[in-house]
Amino acid sequence: MSDIELRHLATMAAVADEGSFGRAAARLGYTQSTVSQQIAALEKAVGGAVFDRPGGPKPVRITPLGTVVLTHGRELLAKAQAMAAAVERFRAGDGRVDIGTFQSVSNALLPLVVRRLRDEHPGCDIRLFEEETDRPQVHELDLMFFDGRVDGDVEHRKLLDDPYLLVARPGTFPDGPVRTAQLDGVPMVAHPAVCDQARMEQALARRGVRPHVVCRTAGNETVLSMVRAGLGSAILPRLAVHSADVGSDASLSVHELRPGLPPREIFLLWQAHRTHSPLAARAIEIAVEVADGIAERA
Repeated sequence: MSDIELRHLATMAAVADEGSFGRAAARLGYTQSTVSQQIAALEKAVGGAVFDRPGGPKPVRITPLGTVVLTHGRELLAKAQAMAAAVERFRAGDGRVDIGTFQSVSNALLPLVVRRLRDEHPGCDIRLFEEETDRPQVHELDLMFFDGRVDGDVEHRKLLDDPYLLVARPGTFPDGPVRTAQLDGVPMVAHPAVCDQARMEQALARRGVRPHVVCRTAGNETVLSMVRAGLGSAILPRLAVHSADVGSDASLSVHELRPGLPPREIFLLWQAHRTHSPLAARAIEIAVEVADGIAERA
């Protein structure tokens, strides 16, 4: 049975549909002898005749064995055609891409990437997985946005630097830049101490600055709501500040820090040595272009 080939089954289906070897040959673009050879090879593989050949103008008739072979053969042909179509769509980019992300990227950068991907490939399947973690599971995804470098079997592409800004209620600090030394002991609303948040707080500590963290929450909107409520100020990456349109909010003021803190670095990660699908490769290209545009406007 291992000698059965899809071309043998396709020829058999053509003979069954047309009722003769000659018409099947014309439909397939074969010679009649080629059709005869392929049916003979199929019959040898299945161990019996698949057609009765009455001769003359009478049509060939499928045998009981041939009915079994043709029923399963048509299923295999349909699956092969579906696979060929799927491969074609994959090569064109209309496949599936799984992307890991985190909230400020999800709000500011990723929507632009997704919109362009869907405009170019309307049939694509984009799946997003958002998580705030300091141990990204890159191997489970095609691509992952992450705010830091990752050791191990991972490749990366740096997208942009994301400087930190101070967000406070108006009047909490004088207008203009705020010196980081002024933040020592100041009530602060902060993200959980994972990912780049921990690195930012360590950078402050090395300068002898230890704000008094009164609340930790993973949500950018919750951080800003607590700042509006007067619970404390917040140090947030520029991407998070701009995506929340804080500049147009009269209940908040934004300050640069002097001297500035090391910026958060945003990377696109993927498992090393992975062959990208055309869709994933295009997603990387678009992400780089979008990040460049954001950096230029900053």
